[in-house]
Amino acid sequence: QVQLTESGGGLVQSGGSLRLSCVASGFVFSGYAMSWYRQRPGKQRELVAGLRRAVGDLEYGDAVKGRATITRDDAHNTVYLEMNHLRPDDTAVYYCHAWNYGPVTYWGQGIQVTVSS
Repeated sequence: QVQLTESGGGLVQSGGSLRLSCVASGFVFSGYAMSWYRQRPGKQRELVAGLRRAVGDLEYGDAVKGRATITRDDAHNTVYLEMNHLRPDDTAVYYCHAWNYGPVTYWGQGIQVTVSS
């Protein structure tokens, strides 16, 4: 059974930092591109950060460039998202996403991050 389990969300003060974790199980983690998406209130889901298998193959959403870092630990089937200088408009549900470079994608259930002003 495939699972993507996010953790590390919650309430953060504006200007603060957070680290989200996503632990994967049920598929060959190392063979998947891993990403973080978010859905802000009233908006469509958007890419926050993506990391493919190749070292250095990174992509960041425009809204978080310079404030976000995605990393992965294939030994522990985990992908991380670190964000700093958080702003109230970073408030969103953050989702972990896995993609096998083909037709298969998996989503986590999402975790709430609320940034207070």
